[in-house]
Amino acid sequence: MLLSLAFRECCAKHYVRLAVCKAQMCVKNANIRRLTTSTSQLFVRRTAQRFGNQTRGAKTHRKKINSQEDEWKQKNKTILTYIAAAGVGMIGMSYAAVPLYRLYCQATGLGGAAVAGHDADLVETMKPVKDRVIKVTFNADTHASLQWNFRPQQSEIYVVPGETALAFYKARNPTDKPVIGISTYNVVPFEAGQYFNKIQCFCFEEQRLNPQEEVDMPVFFYIDPEFDEDPRMARVDNIILSYTFFEAKEGQKLPLPGYS
Repeated sequence: MLLSLAFRECCAKHYVRLAVCKAQMCVKNANIRRLTTSTSQLFVRRTAQRFGNQTRGAKTHRKKINSQEDEWKQKNKTILTYIAAAGVGMIGMSYAAVPLYRLYCQATGLGGAAVAGHDADLVETMKPVKDRVIKVTFNADTHASLQWNFRPQQSEIYVVPGETALAFYKARNPTDKPVIGISTYNVVPFEAGQYFNKIQCFCFEEQRLNPQEEVDMPVFFYIDPEFDEDPRMARVDNIILSYTFFEAKEGQKLPLPGYS
């Protein structure tokens, strides 16, 4: 009987150990499943996060590229606008250059152009420099296309700075048809042009002569008294006033004073 009880107790302990082992194995398997599941979930989350970051990075990079392209396009449009404006301005200045330069020459005496206009008060109040006598020589030319007879009525006169003087040119149309002419002029030496002031002149004005018509053209002028104070004019005692007549035609461009 004692043997039977011992055998039962031994079997009971065996079953208890077996149950404990099975329980421990279940717990281990459950831990392994949870660890595997956690690892898988972490991998999936990290993979999704990396993919999302890559996607956002690609979108940001694409936006930067598009922004740079738009900026370059805007800069190119601005540059092209400036270039076009500069081109239009240069074309406009090329058409206006001749008349503007002619007016500038007349106002400043640049290029041997006699100064246009006069100050009436200066003419009335200026004092002649009696000890400075200057010979003014007159010259006349016509362009090959103009058949006029054009000449000065006096070859030279003597004046002093600060004193007005009057000279005449004569023009005649020997043809059997009306002709319109226009003249330009220059002064030699060129530096004296700024002191040679015309009060009345026929230059740059269209002159119509009928067949066989002949007219006198006056030039009323004076030499500024400051001529005597300019060191460059110290040795100048002869000034040449030269006129050239051209036939007035549509599109005809006159040469600039002093550079004809």
